Amino acid sequence: QVQLEESGGGLVQAGGSLRLSCAASGRTLSNYAMGWFRHAPGTERKFVAGISWRGYGVTYYADSVKGRFTISRDNAQNTVYLQMNDLKPEDTAVYFCAAEATWNVQLPDPQYWGQGTQVTVSS
Repeated sequence: QVQLEESGGGLVQAGGSLRLSCAASGRTLSNYAMGWFRHAPGTERKFVAGISWRGYGVTYYADSVKGRFTISRDNAQNTVYLQMNDLKPEDTAVYFCAAEATWNVQLPDPQYWGQGTQVTVSS
């Protein structure tokens, strides 16, 4: 089992920045991909960014966040981060951390989810 706990959400004005953290515990993550998804009201939960746990940390981003969001990891702290810059009102959503035992950093079928953290961007 893997437990995931997000933190760092909040309210920010358009153009501002936030950093989300996801602390993982429960088992080794060496063969896992980690990622972030978001769920806005009236829409489906969507992939935001993913990173491999091993090696050089291969990353992948949704087109909507490329150039603005950066995913990173701290293996020693078992933590994954999502740095979000130049935030827009359309980024408003509940952000979820996810983990999947896969090499695919798009996380097609996550096995573990965090509880989510709310990000609200005002215009």
